[in-house]
Amino acid sequence: MPKPIKTDDLASEKGIDYTRLRDLLAAHNWKEADIETYLVMIQAVGKKDGGRFSTDELLNFPCTDLRTIDQLWVKYSNGKFGFSVQKKIYLSVGGKMDGKYYDEEAWNKFGDKVGWRKNYYWISYSKVTFETNAPTGHLPAAAKVRLGMSLLSHRDL
Repeated sequence: MPKPIKTDDLASEKGIDYTRLRDLLAAHNWKEADIETYLVMIQAVGKKDGGRFSTDELLNFPCTDLRTIDQLWVKYSNGKFGFSVQKKIYLSVGGKMDGKYYDEEAWNKFGDKVGWRKNYYWISYSKVTFETNAPTGHLPAAAKVRLGMSLLSHRDL
């Protein structure tokens, strides 16, 4: 299991401290890392509380912060998890780079590939697999609940 490296790039345009996220990912504490990902993303867009992100918030998510979050997920999962991993899968099933266009067919195929949809039904967050043996792109799963395909259309992933 990789040890957290003090020299990981934890850059943030918004002054977010990504140390806890890095440490959780390095420990392969996937569930807590998923929750922490959502919490730091709320901070990065200046939200005071939870809920869904708007399409504009996601398409204009601070680039440096998005790259930091993604690179940590990719690094500590050995390329199995992360938003950029999800984006590749989304594009491979016909998803488009327009976060304002909802392509149900591509989103369903993406859900099937990453394990968020089984037998034509979307799984609940309580059924997410927080293990290394989860399908490629399965995590972070906060995307399923609160982010949607708009983030996967971000220009900097």
